[in-house]
Amino acid sequence: MNGEGRHRAVLADEVTALPEDQRPEPGPIAVLPNPERQFVDAVEAAGGTVEPLSERTRGVVWLSNKDAAAFPAVLEEHPGIGWVQLPFAGVDAFSRIIAEEDRPGLVWTSAKGAYAQPVAEHALVLSLALLRVLPKRVRARSWATEPEGRSLYGLDVVIVGAGGIALELMRLLEPFGVRVTIVRRSESPVAGAVRTVTADHLDEVLPSADLVVIAAALTDGTRHLFGPAEFAAMKDTAYLVNIARGGLVDTDALLDALRSGAIAGAGLDVTDPEPLPDGHPLWDEATVIITPHQADTPEMTAPLLAERIRLNVRAFLDDGRFVGVVDPRAGY
Repeated sequence: MNGEGRHRAVLADEVTALPEDQRPEPGPIAVLPNPERQFVDAVEAAGGTVEPLSERTRGVVWLSNKDAAAFPAVLEEHPGIGWVQLPFAGVDAFSRIIAEEDRPGLVWTSAKGAYAQPVAEHALVLSLALLRVLPKRVRARSWATEPEGRSLYGLDVVIVGAGGIALELMRLLEPFGVRVTIVRRSESPVAGAVRTVTADHLDEVLPSADLVVIAAALTDGTRHLFGPAEFAAMKDTAYLVNIARGGLVDTDALLDALRSGAIAGAGLDVTDPEPLPDGHPLWDEATVIITPHQADTPEMTAPLLAERIRLNVRAFLDDGRFVGVVDPRAGY
C-alpha cells in the first residue's frame, strides 16, 4: 500500500533535500533484524536492492526499537553505511547512539510524521472521553443523577509540539472551533494556531487552557517538561493528554495534581515508568484513562512505515529528498 489515498501526505517542511555532495553513497540495503516481506517490498518498489549485511551495505532499514543496543556494532563493523532508517517517530532509544556516532555524512531518518493520523486520532479519543467523564462512567454500577461533562466545542487547547501529530490533531480539531496554541522549540508561527510560543513561555499559556495535549519529542531538554509548577499553572477544570513519551511528565507530580484536584484528569497512552507496573497508584486514579502505548498498532503503522521506507530509499538512490531526517543535536 502506498502513501496516497487515506494516508496523510508528506508535508513540505518534513522533507530535507540534501545537496548532491552531502548525499550518502548509494548501494545495497540491509533490512534488519527481521526482514519482513512488506518492508523488503517497499525497498524494492523504490528500486533498491536488499542484501544481507556485508561490506557492500550502504543503507540499513532497522525495524526494532528493542534491539537498539545491538546497533552500534552494526555501524562499527560496516563503515560503508551512509544512511539509517529507524522504525518509530521517537528516536529516544537511539539518541545516545546518534549523538555519539561521529561518522561524517551519516544520514539518520525516522518515522516522525508517518504515524500522525492514528496517533492524533487517539489523542482526540482520549480528549473527548475525558471531557465526557467516561473514566467515571465506565466504572459506574448505578445510574448517575447529577449531570456532568463538557463539550469540546470552542475550548482553548494547548498542543505541545509542532510535528506531524500536532498538525494532524489540529486538522481533526477544526470542526470543533477550538482555539489552538502551539508550544514548540521555534518561534515560527504554525498555520491554524491562534498563537505559537516557545517552550520557555509554557507557563504563560497553561492558565487559560481547557485541554493540554503533549505531542513533543523526548530529549534531555524536554524530560519532565510537565512537573509541579506546570500542573499548578493549569486550571482545576483542565485535562492533560499525553500521546508522546512518558518521560515528558513527572509522574509523581501528576499524581499529586490529580489527588489534590489541581487538574481535572488525564489521558495517558504513555507513562513513566513504562510499562506501568501492576499496582502502580496511577491505575487507581478515578479521573485517569490509561491505554498501553497503543495509539498506533502494528496493523495501523506497517503500511505507513513501508511508505516512509519507499520514499527514503528513493531519496537514498536518487534525488536526496529524505523525509523525517533526525537532527543529532536536537535529538529528534
